[in-house]
Amino acid sequence: MIPELSVTLWPSFPHFKTFANDKRLSGIRLNSAMITNPALEKELGLVKTFGETNPLFFDVKGRQMRVTEIYPNKDNLIIGLNHPITVKTPCVVLFKAGADAALLDHLEDDGKILVFRGGPRFNVMPGESLHIRDNTLSVRGSIFTPEELKKIEQVKAAGFKRYFLSYVEKQSDVDQFQELVGKDAEIWLKIESVAGMRFVSTFQKKDNLVLVAARGDMYVELPKPHDIIPALRLIIEKDPKACVGSRLLLSVINEEVPSCADIVEIAWLHDIGYHRMMLCDEICLKEHLLSRAVNAFCGIRRDL
Repeated sequence: MIPELSVTLWPSFPHFKTFANDKRLSGIRLNSAMITNPALEKELGLVKTFGETNPLFFDVKGRQMRVTEIYPNKDNLIIGLNHPITVKTPCVVLFKAGADAALLDHLEDDGKILVFRGGPRFNVMPGESLHIRDNTLSVRGSIFTPEELKKIEQVKAAGFKRYFLSYVEKQSDVDQFQELVGKDAEIWLKIESVAGMRFVSTFQKKDNLVLVAARGDMYVELPKPHDIIPALRLIIEKDPKACVGSRLLLSVINEEVPSCADIVEIAWLHDIGYHRMMLCDEICLKEHLLSRAVNAFCGIRRDL
């Protein structure tokens, strides 16, 4: 089977028009992570101006930890989180998909404010995700924040019937989301954590539910780097229509020609059963990178 390719875009991107009806693509994901509710309203208005497009999916953030606020402090990083947490401190917190880190000193405001000893090398921005791999971590509160609930209401009112749901870790996550968007909605379940893999082990496939190996966060969350291999195998075993996303063709960011490793990886993913793939946000932000990646992918799939 020829693999399908999805990308992440917003209608306000200058290059959205270029890819909106590109038949080489099977879907376009709208990622809610860094967008406010007023901005979302404008984006949904823009969608209508393009008429018919490739299928549009809205990515809903569940229990994923994201920065909501940066508190001024000249010595230490202090941030607010979208969900209250408990964790034994001090502990290491990872930023930038694992490329940066800082030591969490303690929690305040019932676990919604994180106070660090110093901070990471790079600036932290509102909307960014972070990772705490300590096994004492517990993300508390409702799975959907009030802001995320408003986004879901807006998107549903705009007629969306296709969604991604991030950090799925148990059946109740799916059940709660279906109560909001309807049991007939098509929901792609992003698996991004150890708890998510436990959910996969008991997953019961349904036509409107699709597993997604969301490797951007999954690779950081799994205990060891090579754990990604059995994780990918289990996901496609439990859902033959599963999608694999992120960390694909990253070499095109710096090179015109994709690396040998990137080419062979896509072939390996295809060989173990993945026929749905999705590029990461970083590639999709710039038209020349996205064009380069889509061209490369299409060249690769002709020989699969």
